[in-house]
Amino acid sequence: MPSSIPKHIAIIMDGNGRWAQEKGLHRAQGHSQGAKTIETIVNACHDRHIRYLTLYAFSEENWLRPTDEVNALMDLLRYFLASKRAELIAKRTRFMTIGDIDKLGIELQKELQETMEATKDGDVMTLNVALSYGSRQEIMRAVNSLVARGKKEVTQEDFEKELYTKDIPDPDLLIRTSGECRMSNFLLWQLAYTELYFTETLWPDFDEKELDRAIEEYSRRERRYGMTSEQLKV
Repeated sequence: MPSSIPKHIAIIMDGNGRWAQEKGLHRAQGHSQGAKTIETIVNACHDRHIRYLTLYAFSEENWLRPTDEVNALMDLLRYFLASKRAELIAKRTRFMTIGDIDKLGIELQKELQETMEATKDGDVMTLNVALSYGSRQEIMRAVNSLVARGKKEVTQEDFEKELYTKDIPDPDLLIRTSGECRMSNFLLWQLAYTELYFTETLWPDFDEKELDRAIEEYSRRERRYGMTSEQLKV
C-alpha cells in the first residue's frame, strides 16, 4: 500500500444498470451485484485503515426511477442493514447516513436508526451512506435553517455546522466508476479540494485492486490548497 492514504474516501457507485444490460440481465440483478461490491469495498477500506467511507447509494433524483427499481434498491438496503449490523459492531464501524431519510419507508427508517444506534461507539471506521441525498438540496436546507434562526451574516463555520456532514471531515479522494466524469449533485460544497479519480470500471466489477489503483494515484498527487509547492515544503 502507498505510504500516503486518504483519511476519507467518497464513492459515486455508478454502472449497476449498464453492467446488467451488458449481460442481458434485469437492472435489479445489477444492483444486487453492486451490493456485493459494497461489502467488498467496505471491508477493504477497513483493512486499509481508511477512517471514513462515504457511499452515494441513492440520490434525490433517483426517486424518479421506475418504482420496481426503487423498491429493489430499498430491499437491498434493508437486507444490508439486517445482515451486516453485527459485523459492523464487531469491526467497530460506525454507520451513519446523510440525506432526507424521512422520505424512506417507516420500517426502513427504523432499521437505519437501529443500526446507527447499535454502531454509534464505532471508533475504527465510519461508513456514511448518502440516501435520498442531493447536494443542492442540502445547501438550501442549510441556508433556510440559518435564515429561520435570524442570521444576518453567515460565516463558513456557521454554514458547515448546518450540513449533514458537520461531524466528519471533507473527502480527500472521490472515486467515480463507469466512466462518467461529473459530480451528479454529490457533496458539491465538501468536494472543493478533494482529489478526483474516474475509472471506466463499472461498479459491480470494482474490486480491491481497483481501490488500490485509486489510492496509489491519490498518493502521487500534491495537495496544495491554493498554495505553491515551495510553500508546502516550509
